[in-house]
Amino acid sequence: MTDSRLKQLIEKRNAVNARIKREQNKVKDTERRADTRRKVLAGAMVLEWAAKDGAFSARMMKELGEFLVRDADRALFGLAPLGKEGAEAEGGAVRGVESAA
Repeated sequence: MTDSRLKQLIEKRNAVNARIKREQNKVKDTERRADTRRKVLAGAMVLEWAAKDGAFSARMMKELGEFLVRDADRALFGLAPLGKEGAEAEGGAVRGVESAA
């Protein structure tokens, strides 16, 4: 096999690999958008439920108080900040939830 033929085959392989990677990224992006949409809709339903049911609202706020460890996240729900130590002790933004990054 000549060098030029080998180079051609390598270029074709690289082009196919690039196309595969683009398609994989499209699938991943679609899945990520669907997951985000599910979370937004579920969250909207829970907030609507909490607005109508005081007992549920109290329980939700108690659970959020234990679940949220980042001060910026807690502020969204009117919860007191934990301070730097609380967030570092928990090791992340939300207890039990993996980062999307």
